[in-house]
Amino acid sequence: MNNMRIGIDCRMFNLQFGIGRYTHELVEHITRLNNNLKNPHQITLFFNDPEYTEFQTPPNTQKILVNAGHYSYKEQTVFLKKLNEQNCDIVHFPHFNLPVLYNKPFIVTIHDLIISLYPEKIIRKFHKHLAYKFAIRNAVKKAQKVITVSENTKKDLQKYLHVPPEKIHVIYLGVNPAFRPAGNPAATLKKFRITKPFILHTGVWRRHKNTEKLIRAFQVFRKNHDAQLVFTSRFSRSENSSPSSDIIFTDKVTESELIDLYSAARIFAFPSLYEGFGLPPLEAMACGTPVAAAKTSSIPEICGDNVVYFDPTNHLDMAEKIEKIYLDENLQNELRRKGLIHVKKFSWEKMAKETFELIAASVTTENV
Repeated sequence: MNNMRIGIDCRMFNLQFGIGRYTHELVEHITRLNNNLKNPHQITLFFNDPEYTEFQTPPNTQKILVNAGHYSYKEQTVFLKKLNEQNCDIVHFPHFNLPVLYNKPFIVTIHDLIISLYPEKIIRKFHKHLAYKFAIRNAVKKAQKVITVSENTKKDLQKYLHVPPEKIHVIYLGVNPAFRPAGNPAATLKKFRITKPFILHTGVWRRHKNTEKLIRAFQVFRKNHDAQLVFTSRFSRSENSSPSSDIIFTDKVTESELIDLYSAARIFAFPSLYEGFGLPPLEAMACGTPVAAAKTSSIPEICGDNVVYFDPTNHLDMAEKIEKIYLDENLQNELRRKGLIHVKKFSWEKMAKETFELIAASVTTENV
């Protein structure tokens, strides 16, 4: 294969949420893999600020400032112009938002179909939902290949968007090696006023995350146990439950604080109704924390038999399964042992290698 000009849309590049972390890890590992080649390709990264300014460009890589938000007019005009100017042989879009008039070869990653399945809970305005439907259908139709992060999402793409199975490639996400049992999380616990054994939940506060049911389950659990429930998010006033001294909302945390919280938690609870992949349970396992999780969507595929499952629609079952782990030290130790082994299957380097190979395979000799 001749040398290629490979573009990557980095407008979501950060470590604070799922697609941002995916993009960050993808770029870090693909640029490293590329620079280990005898004849490296030219990689072009398209950024918004402040990530554009902060990013230190490695060899054989250039960065382009776009400053075009998703679903914006600039996405369809400024970003399109920048893409066409660079004339890449292929572009990887880690998210389905891309200029609809972009007609050169590209691959796209679809992480989930949450908006398709829970439209009224994610996008409340009708015109925005129409824009979403058009954007995702345009992306999967025009893409050379479509990456999904689980077999479950692949099935959803086939069912709801009628994407041919041969066009879809499943590439699992990874867990950063930084996620491991923390040595001394005491300072983090003090900062967030955590003074009792606690159950942890991480992630954004959205309705499909089912956090209200978790709060109801905790209220049942707390009748018999002196414990706390910790959310690494901000309390949403739209929910029907009110916070108390035993329900803590940390707002944003640093990665080191997150690792401390995972490591110190008695149980990590993951009640989500739908996940394209579900990275937090794996991060919890990597930190040696027992996991209780919803038996739904991709979660059993990703977590296997290394967690205790509950019915996410039933807060009493959720409370019962959390209590089962909480009271059984042998079960806790078994889940820790199995989780630490299981999580080794998920590597960001492996993800990037498989993606890099797919990118190369998606460019025909006519394109280069």
